[in-house]
Amino acid sequence: MALREILVVPHPVLKTISAPVAAVDDDLRALMDDMLETMYAAPGIGLAAVQVGVAKRVIVMDLARPEEPKAPRFYINPEILWASDETAPYEEGCLSVPEIYDEVERPSRVKLRYLNYQGEQVEEDAEGLFAVCIQHEMDHLEGVLFIDHLSRLKREQAVKKVRKQAKAA
Repeated sequence: MALREILVVPHPVLKTISAPVAAVDDDLRALMDDMLETMYAAPGIGLAAVQVGVAKRVIVMDLARPEEPKAPRFYINPEILWASDETAPYEEGCLSVPEIYDEVERPSRVKLRYLNYQGEQVEEDAEGLFAVCIQHEMDHLEGVLFIDHLSRLKREQAVKKVRKQAKAA
């Protein structure tokens, strides 16, 4: 396993629409293992492959609290089959938009289908933080960042702040 660089705004690869994965093989599992290690080191709770420069429809997540045992999850070619009309606001952040947090309104429940680490198809219902996180990460697969859900002014301020942080580092 290896740590990978997490791309930050305004890196153009983050706006790439990710391609479907043709097969779940050892190379893909190695990518997911690297992504998981990178996410934990950041630290974060979700990471899409495009955030490490690989435009494939792959997500890793772990919503376990720090005091709980790790509970890694893997989502290959995820798709939302159903989303509730009811929405809920949640203050989101993103490893590709460091130190920026803002409220985003999303469907409060979704039903999704994906392939797991072994390549088996799974259908699952998500609500609460799980629903927020999976929708946030799936946005990445479409080249959408959480700041794209904000007003133009807030989005521009966020990018400006990230650029300023990068210059200071």
